[in-house]
Amino acid sequence: MTDRVRWHRRVVLCALGAAVLSVGRVSDVAGQSRPAPEAGRQPTYQPGPLLSRFLAGPMKQAEEIVFAVRVPGRDHWYVTFGNYADHSEYPTQLGFKMEEGVYWGYGEGGRLCRLNLRTGKLTTLLDDPKGGVRDPQLHYDGTKILFSYRKGGEHPFHLYEINIDGTGLRQLTDGPDDDIEPTYCPDGSIVFCSSRCRRFVNCWYTRVASLYRCDGDGKNIRMLSSNNDHDNTPWMLPDGRVLYMRWEYVDRSQVHFHHLWAMNPDGTGQTVFFGNEFGNIAMLDAKPIPGTTKIVASFSPGHGMPEHLGPVTVVDPSRGPDILASARRISPEKNEWAAHWKDPYALSEDCFLVAHPRGLFVMDGQGNTELIYQLPESERGRFQCHEPRPIMARPREPVIPERVDLSKPTARVLLSDIYNGRSMDGVKRGAIKKLLVLQQVPKPVNFSGGMEPLTIGGSFTLAQIVGTVPVEEDGSAFMELPALRSLFFVALDENDIAVKRMHSFTILQPGETLGCVGCHEQRNTTADVRPNQMAFKRRPSKVERIADVPDVLDFPRDIQPILDRHCVECHRPERYEGRVDLTGDKTMTYTMSYWAMQTRGLVVDGRNQPIGSRPPYQYGSAASRLMKLIDGSHYGAKVSPLEAKTIRLWIETSATYPGTYAALGCGTYPVHVPYGAISQRCGGCHTREIATEKGPRKVVVFPGPAGVRAETVMNLSRPEKSYALLAPLAKEAGGLGLCREAVFKDTKDPLYQAMLAAIRDAHQRLMAGKRFDMPGFRPNPHYIREMQRFGILPKDLKPTDPIDCYATDRAYWESFYHRPRADARVDAGGP
Repeated sequence: MTDRVRWHRRVVLCALGAAVLSVGRVSDVAGQSRPAPEAGRQPTYQPGPLLSRFLAGPMKQAEEIVFAVRVPGRDHWYVTFGNYADHSEYPTQLGFKMEEGVYWGYGEGGRLCRLNLRTGKLTTLLDDPKGGVRDPQLHYDGTKILFSYRKGGEHPFHLYEINIDGTGLRQLTDGPDDDIEPTYCPDGSIVFCSSRCRRFVNCWYTRVASLYRCDGDGKNIRMLSSNNDHDNTPWMLPDGRVLYMRWEYVDRSQVHFHHLWAMNPDGTGQTVFFGNEFGNIAMLDAKPIPGTTKIVASFSPGHGMPEHLGPVTVVDPSRGPDILASARRISPEKNEWAAHWKDPYALSEDCFLVAHPRGLFVMDGQGNTELIYQLPESERGRFQCHEPRPIMARPREPVIPERVDLSKPTARVLLSDIYNGRSMDGVKRGAIKKLLVLQQVPKPVNFSGGMEPLTIGGSFTLAQIVGTVPVEEDGSAFMELPALRSLFFVALDENDIAVKRMHSFTILQPGETLGCVGCHEQRNTTADVRPNQMAFKRRPSKVERIADVPDVLDFPRDIQPILDRHCVECHRPERYEGRVDLTGDKTMTYTMSYWAMQTRGLVVDGRNQPIGSRPPYQYGSAASRLMKLIDGSHYGAKVSPLEAKTIRLWIETSATYPGTYAALGCGTYPVHVPYGAISQRCGGCHTREIATEKGPRKVVVFPGPAGVRAETVMNLSRPEKSYALLAPLAKEAGGLGLCREAVFKDTKDPLYQAMLAAIRDAHQRLMAGKRFDMPGFRPNPHYIREMQRFGILPKDLKPTDPIDCYATDRAYWESFYHRPRADARVDAGGP
């Protein structure tokens, strides 16, 4: 069982536990069990001692609160809107309904409510039994509410405003995509998260929402973030920046890094705020604590729990973003997985509104809690309260001047000193000559929690080559880069070998000028920009394209022909030198040669590991044995300079198998060999005990690395060349004779014939169903459906119409590129 599956099952169990909590009894601040106040009991309502203290102090101006009531999500923290990609196990189990050919990730039924904390009077401002209500925020003047609302009978959430008395409902945004989690900005604009980015989570079945901005009336919507994965819960900081959660994984673990970032409301200056070096926490619903520089957030454990559940945590960022001790948990649970708090809102360091599956609470700075509202008992098994906010005016933050010029296609980056940074020991000054600029390209669809078939344990996404820019002898660089791309960098030496990789990505706005201190520098330092630095004495370098290598590399198309010319003569089933097969023969999911890249340690990529910054020369082309084996020192195998360049850039772009996302969700053809008969004949040597959910179990395994044995011994291109057949077959009969005693004396053996028939069956299915690199291949229908919904493929596409997968992917990626507007120099925004 994979870590992802174990995690997901744990989260589902926690979600079920939270649902059970919502129908139980609750404890007050003194810890005594008492019946929960609920709707319909207001005539006898009395504020408890903790709420009474708050109403006399920090909540004196906040007699009422607004909150949402809706069906909670039951998948990952981000699956509360939109559709699933396919009809496989998880979408079928976790989706709420099937409509328009897909499962949907939201439940039906929602209300926007107002509660008087002194009298207990409950007022319903909006009630939609088939709709959904979420993410309310009060305007600065305290007279209207901004929120996200999905009307009953419709799928997408959109932004709305309503007066605090329930009048004046006004729709701000529309369209086929979801707009959620809005926050007012002091200049009158709105920053929110939206699935207008039209991409799917890199490692799940559902849609992504990233940061967008619009005018106060919903017009002039503009993308602020090109993140491949989610941005969440933006909120204004007192200094005028926007605080939000960013989930990312470039060359590192998919489930560990979702931490706090900050940016200007126009999208410029995107930088880590807290915790990006620390894994295993999803920092969500962060908001400032009035009168301080601290913030409060839900630190949802692990990869995050449904509905952002987790401990209420106060963070003091004054010591910098990398000091984990700056985070102090204030909710009372000792076990973070038992903490089911969400949506904290601070009125002071000692006064918080919080939601819980049981209802709405107040909490003090020591973690004492008191229930202030609970849903009627008849609703508690289905609905929950969310996002309590005080109804009160609040001061506007300062307006940060616009730094965006929408008439420009690019931005400028000043790098002060690339040798200034963490994990740079051993890199001599002057060693780095240039930066390879790459961009992480989004997925139009995804069908699993793994990276297959893009890589084997490595990247979840394709990387596109943008080009290179020079680095001066003193470590400075000044470059002009495309705006609104998820860019990351590889530092290269004089031989174009990788010295260090970025492990993250940067997003630049049109016309922005960004300064960087160094390479993984300490974030509490500033750039030392000196007039005598070499790069700053000239105009910025434009990216130099690499014209003689495809910008998105494809292993079968670009790398296999090189192996065929220089390596396959020795490394094929007929000779099997070093027991390495570098042919392009297909296995169940990949090819023999692509498996060899990993099983024989020929390439070293980022891996799916919780490491935030690796030492120099530890992976990529610098650490990949393949680069040494093609330089002529290995039995005279010497590739041409262009071939070496192609292989090197393939390694630097994450060493993926396909060069198209159309390969996702198809192209795998299992081989159903007779394992029972194999166990009887081969079990004496090839039986291993493995751990299962039901306890230890003995199974037959083939030689090779754990988890890949069956893949590497089944040849679907040439079934008779499968090592499952050749290894136990006597040499006299044409086999390799690798077993201590020949299992098959000849090819007439019944078990040999049964295994061959099973592999031939998979071969026939492969020939009929195809794989992405085969003539006549057609992507699976879910890829086609989403590309049609996104306007990339025509709606009237016929089943027999050919699809150029590579061109379709490229058109999809380019649909997000910033196109300069000659009629606007600065960003739209304002009242």
